[in-house]
Amino acid sequence: MSKPRILLVEDERGLVQTLTWFLNKEGFEVAAATEGPEGLRKAMSLLPDLILLDLMLPGVGGLEILKELRAGEKTKAIPVIVLTAKAEETDQVVGFSLGADDYVTKPFSNKVLLQRIKALLRRSENVGEAAENLSHLGLEIDRVRHKVSFQGKLLELTPTEFRLLECLLRQPGRAFSRHQLMDAAIGEGSIVLERTIDVHIKTLRRKLVEVGAEGEWIETVRGVGYRFSEGVKVV
Repeated sequence: MSKPRILLVEDERGLVQTLTWFLNKEGFEVAAATEGPEGLRKAMSLLPDLILLDLMLPGVGGLEILKELRAGEKTKAIPVIVLTAKAEETDQVVGFSLGADDYVTKPFSNKVLLQRIKALLRRSENVGEAAENLSHLGLEIDRVRHKVSFQGKLLELTPTEFRLLECLLRQPGRAFSRHQLMDAAIGEGSIVLERTIDVHIKTLRRKLVEVGAEGEWIETVRGVGYRFSEGVKVV
């Protein structure tokens, strides 16, 4: 079995050396880039299993790289963990809204980062291995091809948005807390910001409307979180 490949985009060369050594020891193959454009080129050519992306990069910043990754047909489904010294809640919300799957603030423990990496890779594998599709109210989730459509129109979702919508659609009518939704979309033990989930829900509602579906199918449950409308299932 081939080793999972990680692309590390980070300008701190000392951290690059340390993480490369640590992740190699843990059974990963690591490629590295110290500038944004180089990282984007390697992401498109190598198509790694996961990307570790620093926000504060020289030249082209990490957020711009993240937008480019999510816009690329071949790179939009690659899990991305953002590495940054910026710990403000607003910075995290911006990162998640642009398609980050997880967010780790420097300085961090290598063991904690390893847990985050393994959690995201497990979720990606589970999506790839699942054979069944989900269908509800005209929405179709193809878990093998990692695609969501409504009446033939494709929704362009980030990996986190895909897993979030899948969680809601699996049990229509069930109310999920924000913590439960974040665990389902990213993994247990992730730092959950209520505003982060709200950003994802807002984006999902907008994308549903863009393809002719109803954004309000994702219902707010006061004091709890969110649920997907039970409605009348389409046969």
